[in-house]
Formats: sequence, structure tokens, C-alpha cells
Amino acid sequence: DLFLDVGDDLREVALAQRDAGEPAILRGIVDDVPLVLPGGRIDRRRVFVAGLSAGGAMATIMGTLYPELYAAVGVHSGLPFASANDLQSALAAMRGDFKRPDIETRGVPIIVFHGDKDHTVHPANGDELIKRGARHLQGKPVTEPGSVPNGHKYTRIVHHTEEGTPHAEQWLIHGAGHAWSGGHASGSYTDSKGPDASREMMRFFQTRR
Repeated sequence: DLFLDVGDDLREVALAQRDAGEPAILRGIVDDVPLVLPGGRIDRRRVFVAGLSAGGAMATIMGTLYPELYAAVGVHSGLPFASANDLQSALAAMRGDFKRPDIETRGVPIIVFHGDKDHTVHPANGDELIKRGARHLQGKPVTEPGSVPNGHKYTRIVHHTEEGTPHAEQWLIHGAGHAWSGGHASGSYTDSKGPDASREMMRFFQTRR
């Protein structure tokens, strides 16, 4: 599997376009990876992209602009696609006042993590990501409350395809702020109280066969 954790530049997020700027650079990385791998091959059906904050917004952009390239997207505390068109509107989107695209986009499978006490990127962004990701699905989502021993409680909401495969999965982490859930306590922008976002993203990605 190829798993990319992408950038942290809010201005690039606001101005992103297909085949231009940072998205084009990140797109090129996928082509370059086989050049440094033993055997020089990757399974093109199993390329995933994920990120935190502005990196999460860029992950959404990459999955939207290049749906033929990525099998699934992981977003932690990020923004929806086309939620802003300049730096000022990007800052507004972080407060939950985001724009909505005029075009319909193909719904690449997505898993979203967001803390409900995030004062940097409003949790409404996570709700909007899932709303867009699940808009074409007909069935009712499955809601599962849970908790981490000595850690955070959370609500997990899963939208399935007609075949029963998870397609849009949301983790709302109660009491968490703007930090990677399950990260090491010594890290920056990490929350060791979980749940483990890295593990759950990889589990979600493994459903893409």
C-alpha cells in the first residue's frame, strides 16, 4: 500500500487546482515512488492519502481532484473541498463558515476524525466532509458510541454501500481539541487519549480491495 501524509500550507489549500501547484507536486510523488522501491512497483488500486488540519484539507483536495488515483482519503481535523478561495475565506472556513462547491464531485471513500472541542478548525467541517462523502448512499448510517480506557469517549458513525462496505466513516471525539488522536504524548499536536486514528485509518483503508 502507498500512504501519503500531505502538507500544511493553508494558502495552497485555498488555491488548489488539478495539475497545478502543490496538488500537482503531490500527484507526481505517486509516480516517483516506484522509482525508489525494490522491484519498482506499487499497486495503483491501493494508494491512500491522509493528513491533519491543512494537511487534512489537502488530502480532501487530492481525493477530489484525482479520484482515479486514490482508493480512499483520511482527514483529521481538516476542511472540505472548495470550502475557501483565498486566505481570508480559509480562516472563515476554519470557524465553520465554509463555502460549498458549485460542482458535484465523485465521492471517494473517506474516514474523518475530529474533536468536538477543536477551537482551531470547527467540528462542523468534519460533519460537512461526511455529508458530502455519503450523499449518494441510500441506507441509514450505523452509530456506535465508544470509549478508550482512561481516555476519550467518542461517537463513530458509518455509512455503508449497498454491498455493506464502509464508504464514509466519522469519528467525533468527545473532549478532544486540535490534535492527532492516539498520537504519542510527547509529540506536538497529538492527543494520547485516543482513539488511535492511525490504526483506524489503516483498518478503513484495508476495506478497499
